[in-house]
Amino acid sequence: MTKIVTFNSLRRLKDSLPHGAIQEIADKVGLDEETVRNYFGGQHFNAGKTVGFHIEAGPDGGLVTLDDSTIYDLAEEIARKNQ
Repeated sequence: MTKIVTFNSLRRLKDSLPHGAIQEIADKVGLDEETVRNYFGGQHFNAGKTVGFHIEAGPDGGLVTLDDSTIYDLAEEIARKNQ
């Protein structure tokens, strides 16, 4: 499912995750850890793959269209449980 969020809110979600959550998400979706980091705005393309992530200029760091919200949804769930 496509989701549109601001870049800064995407980074805040990543920053709210507990240690090890990126690897947990990667294991659940069958991707490597660097690819999941790239989903959250990382640019480790030599170690991970690109993801369906499109940025447009705009407020709060710009608008990010996520082609598939599975990783985002898992991250939200983990962040909620960690509060």
